[in-house]
Amino acid sequence: MRKIIHVDMDAFYASVEQRDDPALRGRPVVVAWKGARSVVCAASYEARTFGIRSAMPAVRAERLCPEAVFVPPDFTRYRAVSQQVREIFARHTPLIEPLSLDEAYLDVTDHLAALGSATAVAECIRAQIRDELNLTASAGVAPNKFLAKIASDVNKPDGLCVVKPRDVDCFLLPLPVARLPGVGKVTGDKLAALGVTSVAELRGLERAALEARFGRWGGRLHDLALGIDDHPVRNDRQRRSISAEDTFADDLPADALAPHIRRMADKTWAAAAKRDLRGRTVVLKLKTADFRIISRHVTPPQPPISFEQFTALAIGLLSRVEHPPGQRYRLVGVGLDGVESGDSGVASSQADLFLAGGDRS
Repeated sequence: MRKIIHVDMDAFYASVEQRDDPALRGRPVVVAWKGARSVVCAASYEARTFGIRSAMPAVRAERLCPEAVFVPPDFTRYRAVSQQVREIFARHTPLIEPLSLDEAYLDVTDHLAALGSATAVAECIRAQIRDELNLTASAGVAPNKFLAKIASDVNKPDGLCVVKPRDVDCFLLPLPVARLPGVGKVTGDKLAALGVTSVAELRGLERAALEARFGRWGGRLHDLALGIDDHPVRNDRQRRSISAEDTFADDLPADALAPHIRRMADKTWAAAAKRDLRGRTVVLKLKTADFRIISRHVTPPQPPISFEQFTALAIGLLSRVEHPPGQRYRLVGVGLDGVESGDSGVASSQADLFLAGGDRS
């Protein structure tokens, strides 16, 4: 039985800003560039009371809270603080799997001698973050990764939630299916059409029925409903994809996107070449004027070996997107997935380098 901790820093970017500038404490702080095309990277808890959330357009955040203080993001500083947090983690276990600058999984199964329990380790980590960094973190403790991640959100901010093996059903079954990892709006709507809105209702469906409806993902849903997650904490996560994206100054029609796709392809290809990386799958990402994200990908028989070939594949993906009359786009991104070292041919493990959606904690 594993003992997993998921640690999630509370409103990380905004909290760092409030810590470092006393004038911001207690005020609604929005980490974002002001402007029509900017989106919120993070919002302090004071700002969240006005309905402001990460990934929200900055102009909407300003309308919701005109007195909010907008602070431009300083990712160099956030990365430095994140490293300090990870140094605290490393005092307790070498098995650390960072998910982003502000959250990570820790496997403490074999590293309890000093403190005696995973709960005690989580409490100690949170205390060290508070005392040494003057920041707060929330944590979830559970027998596996997905339960620990859900638990870390239960008592935010500055909270701890422990799910013991005997309590898994009591914790899991009442939850809405949207709390399960990977269940977004589309999957949620499909499950609702089957009469499933809670994990308890999902558990009532046979694996075969879920696999018939959702393919391999249906089997994963069945396991999650049972509280099963055998994925280990990996401390060797590496880049699996590399990409570049850009938000336009003005929304553009589909027939104006090709030069921008080429420009993003140039950045991606150059970044891959600099790291001696190759990718098998070409990815095109679009965001519509109403913030709907569309992605298309293609995996040719052989990985693209030239910039021109890569760009042609990316531009070609435009034809696989339906463009309703009047549809305009605010963002384009181009990526290489399935990235591997150019000389070793060994595939990297996991991670997505499309621009992070911001501080979600």
